[in-house]
Formats: sequence, structure tokens, C-alpha cells
Amino acid sequence: INTGVAPGSQQINQPWATSFIYGLVPPATVEAMQECGSAGVARVETQHSFLNGLVAGLTFGIFTPMTITVTCGAGEEQDLQEVTTAEEMEKALEDGGAFLVPISQP
Repeated sequence: INTGVAPGSQQINQPWATSFIYGLVPPATVEAMQECGSAGVARVETQHSFLNGLVAGLTFGIFTPMTITVTCGAGEEQDLQEVTTAEEMEKALEDGGAFLVPISQP
């Protein structure tokens, strides 16, 4: 899966992600947000290596491991300015930088 984000050099690899019954029970979610940060995810690849397929065959598909590779985006982690008033938001929009608007719940 390509997300359209420019790929960076950082990757998260899981060569033996645990899956069962020919993949009907999927592996655990890859928590890429901590690794990639605000740069986001550029690409996610899943595949069955030869050894993954061999193990799946030996277990008659009960245990079906797969290889997952997540490529982080090329963007850099940046600190977000928090804006709480309309004036701060106008200034942040004029500056063109990224900002965070907190949402208060009633």
C-alpha cells in the first residue's frame, strides 16, 4: 500500500508477524505512529517469504507467518504551536506553519 507520502529511510520490519488459518486471523497491528511520528507512513508491504511459506505448509496453514515492512515518510518531526484564540489562529495561518487547535468537550 502506497499512501502518497514521500518515503524516508526509516523502516519497521516484522519478519515473523503471527497470523493463523491462512491469514484469516491477522497479525497484530503495527504501531507505526511512535516510530514514524508526524512524518507518517509512506508504504506498507506484506509478503510471505520462502521460510514463512515453508512454516505455513508444515503446519497445514494453522500458523501462517508473514513479513511486514512499514516505510516511514521523509518529513521531519515538528513541534506544533497550540492556538487557543482567533488572533493566534490568524497569526499561525499567516505564518504558514503547522498548529494544533485543542478541542474542548462540554
